[in-house]
Amino acid sequence: MIFTYCFFLTYPGDIGEEHTTFVVFLGGLEAMADRAVTAAMSDVNTTVHSTANSMAYLQDEMKPDTDAMAPLNLGDLDLTTDEFILDEVDIHIQANLEDDLVKEALKTGVDLRQYSKQVEDELQRIEQASIKDYIKESQNIASLHNQITACDSILERMEGMLSGFQSDLSSISSEIQTLQQQSVSMNMRLKNRQAVRSHLSQLVDELVVPGAMIQVILESPVTEQEFLEQLHELNNKINFAKELSFRETLACSDIQDIVDRLKIKAVTKIREFILQKIYSFRKPMTNYQIPQNTLLKYRFFYQFLLANERTVAKEIRDEYVDTMSKIYYSYFKSYSGRLLKVQYEEVADKDDLMGVEDTAKKGFFSKPSLKSRNTIFTLGQRGAVLSPAELEGPILIPHTAQRGDCRYPYETLFRSQHYALLDNGCREFLFLSDFFMVAGNSALDLFNSVMGKTLSLFLKSMSTYVSDCYDSIAVFLCIHIILRFRAITNKRTIPALDKYWDAVLELLWPRFELILEMNIQSIRNTDPQKLGVLDTRPHYITRRYAEFSSAIVSINQTFTSERTHTLLGQLQVEVENFVLKMAAEFPSRRDQLIFLINNYDMMLSVLMERAADDSKEVEGFQQLLQARSQEFIEEILSSPFGGMIAFVKESEALTEKGQLDRLKNDEARITQLVRGFSSTWKQSVEALSQDVMRSFTNFKNGTGIIQGALTQLIQYYHGFHKVLAQPTFRSLAVRSELINLHHLMVEVKKHKPNF
Repeated sequence: MIFTYCFFLTYPGDIGEEHTTFVVFLGGLEAMADRAVTAAMSDVNTTVHSTANSMAYLQDEMKPDTDAMAPLNLGDLDLTTDEFILDEVDIHIQANLEDDLVKEALKTGVDLRQYSKQVEDELQRIEQASIKDYIKESQNIASLHNQITACDSILERMEGMLSGFQSDLSSISSEIQTLQQQSVSMNMRLKNRQAVRSHLSQLVDELVVPGAMIQVILESPVTEQEFLEQLHELNNKINFAKELSFRETLACSDIQDIVDRLKIKAVTKIREFILQKIYSFRKPMTNYQIPQNTLLKYRFFYQFLLANERTVAKEIRDEYVDTMSKIYYSYFKSYSGRLLKVQYEEVADKDDLMGVEDTAKKGFFSKPSLKSRNTIFTLGQRGAVLSPAELEGPILIPHTAQRGDCRYPYETLFRSQHYALLDNGCREFLFLSDFFMVAGNSALDLFNSVMGKTLSLFLKSMSTYVSDCYDSIAVFLCIHIILRFRAITNKRTIPALDKYWDAVLELLWPRFELILEMNIQSIRNTDPQKLGVLDTRPHYITRRYAEFSSAIVSINQTFTSERTHTLLGQLQVEVENFVLKMAAEFPSRRDQLIFLINNYDMMLSVLMERAADDSKEVEGFQQLLQARSQEFIEEILSSPFGGMIAFVKESEALTEKGQLDRLKNDEARITQLVRGFSSTWKQSVEALSQDVMRSFTNFKNGTGIIQGALTQLIQYYHGFHKVLAQPTFRSLAVRSELINLHHLMVEVKKHKPNF
């Protein structure tokens, strides 16, 4: 049997090195000898035990059964005792009979005595053979005994060795525990040293001012990328030095001097660079947006100044504000003055009101040129200034417009001027917020410092214009231009111009309301008798109102104003009253109705071109037109067909009361009505159609009135048929002369005008 012993010995290495482990294997040839001896002894013992068992068994089997062969002495049996149990005897006999040898002897009929003697002889023979085998193997047994003795001595020595190993292992275990404790302690010290080293290395790195930084700060231009990078590093070292000074770190004093010198040099170079860029704004014809973009690339320069030299930062900020304030003021003052040179020469004055008669300003030298005359009450193409393409389109170039002899209404100039303000104001606000690092109220204050003079110039110019302006459409367009520009700045999240927009609206809204009230008052004070010759065609005052109202309503659809709706409602009431006053000047009701219908139709047509179909103005004039048209239809039918119409209405009224019999004596009247209608209706319808078409300037409206009149005529004639069909008049012979209603409808359609 081989015995192998393994010992693990661990020795600590140096700091930071792994532990060294040794494995010791112990073994020997003695172990192999012990294994061979043990195997041999096991085989011998097995053989011996097997032979002994076999011999014992044979001896037992071959021993004669003396008890069985002895004669049975019945006298010795005590049949009365409990020990004699027949069942046990039967079991014993049955067990013997089950034996294979007994079965074989009984089966062959062998004599038991003879068989017993054979077995005994066989046992003796086997015993002699066994003795001979033992004698033959005696040397091997002696050798085996010697080997066993040698193995015992080897095992004793091994036991001693193992005992020694056990004691050595116990001492090694204690040494390992000691080494483990030392290792833990050394690891802790190592971690502490590494932590201290990281902090110290960071501190040293922050404190050390490399030569490359000194060289770049002193010699490189500020526009170089290296200068910007080293400036960032210098700023970090300055901040770190300030932090260490608060902690009273002694190492800070070693670098403070050189850091201060580098800071002064960097501040000087940055100041010169930024002031140079600001001064470049002042050169004539300079696009100041280019140097602004350059400054934005180096926005860290101002941040460095603000953190380390606030006096210089304030100097640069004040210089920028002063320079840009003057530039914007000069630019917009010049631009606004040049824009006014391309405005229409003829502008509305206090006499250009809606209710002023058309002949008031005519004279030999006062007739304006249509090319330069701006519309007062008509929107025309002026509303295009509010379209997205025009609203945010390029601004006007005054000298280009002057060369082309172009003239523009005030709202176009206003749009160009304020879009330039919006564009420059938004860009300036973003630049100030980004470069000077301001936000909220600080950004608004800085923006007002730059743009304040320009905005004041605009407000003063607006106040001067508004105080002498009577062009309500121009003022209203300017209001909506401002509303849309305010929405644009809100979308861009630029609050800088919000107060300016509010100030402009506070100037424009009162003026617009005042001009509108002046127009309302002019219509209210109009004297129809001073307006010249009466004419049933649409009046020029109502046309002015229609054009003006449609213009205001169409402009007001996007940004609805209740103040505007209220004033337009007052204006509409005054115009309706004016139309009624003018109609009252006509002697006949027919001419009055023609005048009313022509004016209502004209105003409705103009309004529907621009305003929504569901607007209050459109609905009001639709109702008025429908009512006057129906009244006019009754008026034109009453002349040729008045007798029949009166008879039908009278008969229907008596029928409702059940008194139709009161008319049965009017046979002559009925006969005259039937024959008169049959003979004259075609001529009357033709004359009616021609008269209507001559009376109304709008052929479409005239056609609608003719259709309504013919439809009403058929309804009256159908009612005439129904009355004569009553029992009271069924016996009249003239009923046969009535025109068939279907035939009448076919004939009437022939007189329907086609336009």
